[in-house]
Amino acid sequence: MKVRAVGETRTGRAVDLGTFDRLDDVSVPLVADSIRRREAESGGDGDDAVVVECPTPGPVHAHVGAIRAETDFSLRPALAAAARSQGHTAPQDDELAAIRDRLDSLDVSEVDLREARRRVAETSDAAEELRERVAAVRGRVRALREADADPGPAESDLADATRRLSEAETERIAAEQALSRARERARADRERRRERLRLEDRAANLRRRARERLADVVRDAFEDARAEIPEAENRRPPVESALAVARVADLAAPVAVAREVDPFGSADATSEWLDAPVIRV
Repeated sequence: MKVRAVGETRTGRAVDLGTFDRLDDVSVPLVADSIRRREAESGGDGDDAVVVECPTPGPVHAHVGAIRAETDFSLRPALAAAARSQGHTAPQDDELAAIRDRLDSLDVSEVDLREARRRVAETSDAAEELRERVAAVRGRVRALREADADPGPAESDLADATRRLSEAETERIAAEQALSRARERARADRERRRERLRLEDRAANLRRRARERLADVVRDAFEDARAEIPEAENRRPPVESALAVARVADLAAPVAVAREVDPFGSADATSEWLDAPVIRV
């Protein structure tokens, strides 16, 4: 890795920020953020207090990439990530992958039936009004014929009203069919939504079981590593656990370690014990 700060550069697997002149107020979270961003991705504009060029951090870094006095994390997911960094897999992985593929293929969208219902109501009302109009005009035509009067204008009105009624009925039927299709889509979406919830619940259970299985793979190595850490009166147990997780993991990107919790006294010694790159802050 390469670490640049205040115009100076350090390279190697172990870098102590205390060796930089005029570098003040640098925190472990700031360095961990620089490790996550990496100059290769961020462009290295030089405005950051610390710029780190290094390999891409893996999932383990989300748990123990920044080790300081306040460190706190969930142990089982961290151990599972450490096991995966070593290349271990879980029996649940194939089913989880299949579930992820199925979830990706499930297109669940909200179907709004209000517009379709409104359209049915409008076209039904329009058709009903025209049916009444046709009935009234037909009655007038009949009356004119019975009175031996000229029914021509009324018959023209009847033909026009009948044509408009036919068009309105066509629109009503189309609106009802559209509402029926929308209801079918809504039912299908409800089914997909129920399937999604079922799959998500299944995936959560599988992930939990996978974490348990993977954590057990490295549990003994983790306990052995934690037992090797020199004791310190004021060091919190999560700090020792974080160091032990980092040791059993296969890490290519550096870990940021606060000097006040470093049990080995130097960046070189900590890097050697962790068998990983270290930036001592």
